[in-house]
Amino acid sequence: MPIPHQPHRIAAAVTPVARLEVRNPYDLTSIATVDQVDWAGVEQALAVADACFRDRACWLPGHERVAILHRTARAMEEQAEALALLATREGGKPLADSRIEVARAIDGVRNCAEVLRSDGGREVPMRATAAAAGRLAFTTHEPIGPVVAISAFNHPLNLAVHQVAPAVAAGCPVIIKPAADTPLSGLRFLELLHAAGLPPALAQGLVTDDLASAEALATDPRVAFLSFIGSARVGWHLRARLAPGTRCALEHGGVAPVLVDQGQDLARVVPALAKGGLYHAGQVCVSVQRVYAHQHIAEPLAVALAAAAERMPVADPAQPDTAIGPLIRPAEVERVAAWVRDAIAGGARCLTGGQPLAPTCYAPTILFDPPADALVSTQEVFGPVICVYPYADADTAIRTANALPFAFQAAVFTRDLEFALSAADRLAASAVMINDHTAFRTDWMPFGGLRQSGLGTGGIPFSFRDMQIEKLIVLRRDRA
Repeated sequence: MPIPHQPHRIAAAVTPVARLEVRNPYDLTSIATVDQVDWAGVEQALAVADACFRDRACWLPGHERVAILHRTARAMEEQAEALALLATREGGKPLADSRIEVARAIDGVRNCAEVLRSDGGREVPMRATAAAAGRLAFTTHEPIGPVVAISAFNHPLNLAVHQVAPAVAAGCPVIIKPAADTPLSGLRFLELLHAAGLPPALAQGLVTDDLASAEALATDPRVAFLSFIGSARVGWHLRARLAPGTRCALEHGGVAPVLVDQGQDLARVVPALAKGGLYHAGQVCVSVQRVYAHQHIAEPLAVALAAAAERMPVADPAQPDTAIGPLIRPAEVERVAAWVRDAIAGGARCLTGGQPLAPTCYAPTILFDPPADALVSTQEVFGPVICVYPYADADTAIRTANALPFAFQAAVFTRDLEFALSAADRLAASAVMINDHTAFRTDWMPFGGLRQSGLGTGGIPFSFRDMQIEKLIVLRRDRA
């Protein structure tokens, strides 16, 4: 039986240069092929987006965008199980978690419509000086221009929604380049938008494995806004090469710290930490990685975490009882294994896991007190590994947590309100969760990294606003 093929979503006649095979990361079977394009395809997509933006006849009225987004959300609801299965098959996330991802994506599309419905300008006061007297000033919002979205593999549908749907709401032509490992969900989302009435020129999609073409897509002077989700190395490289005037939002990774105060109920803390660190095999940019626990509870906490990890089945992500699936590529299994071996050689105690289970899966691993300079202590693991470190005083733990050049979400577990607020003040983080894990997120809250972890603020309302300009209109009133 032939495997399905997904064409590119460029609103022009473009001849693909090859077909990319998309593989299930669990068993490495081929599940689909997609068109690949080179610079010629990138140029066509940019030309279409630029021409559409420059021709105001192409701009859709706000009420039409609202209607399209609502129709898209309804279509996603009707196809929710198929979308979840697609995300699981291409990305390896357990099906139960993919169903949650689809529900979030549907809500995100509706959120875009709601944000658009309530969007408006503001009056600028003109009464403060005599020179401004007799004038009425107000602002309106307009689309910023063509948006390029470069996406990551780990949430293939919801990330596409976060990058594409705000652009649609704002009225911007958008081109998405989904991750080559997981292109199917993002391209399927474009199909649903088009079927809901969005002109294809306003939302295009392409896949390329040509790094020069991908860089040219992001750095072309016709691009008004770049939305990038991926590695810090690539994100900062692209930012340094953006055309003058191009704005951007960069979402990279973190090495998320958690501070656990003494006197905690481990039965409450451990499930949250296990979920936050091992969800999607740790392939989340705010996954729990470094747990600093008071020395009186650190070892019991680590032992309890190990027991919790051993109760989380690692298996085929399409099976309903699977808790942890594969890493995205076998090379990632090898990398994580090497990092863990390095930590153990440096003195870390491995309480569970510590080895590959298959070429595509790695056992959930709990390390106790790895060296401070180990890779698992200083770099984003992006795998199912949680490190627990004992501390004697909270000040030292916070200084250690803040010592890395990454800062994203952090967490504090405590029953002491003053301890919680003091730690939240002092932790270098864009968000601090109190008595919850670092991977907690709602799609309308601000979400973004600091330092090397990113630039700008994500979240549906914030991305929507980034993709607009505020135009000032000043009316001079001539009075007799």
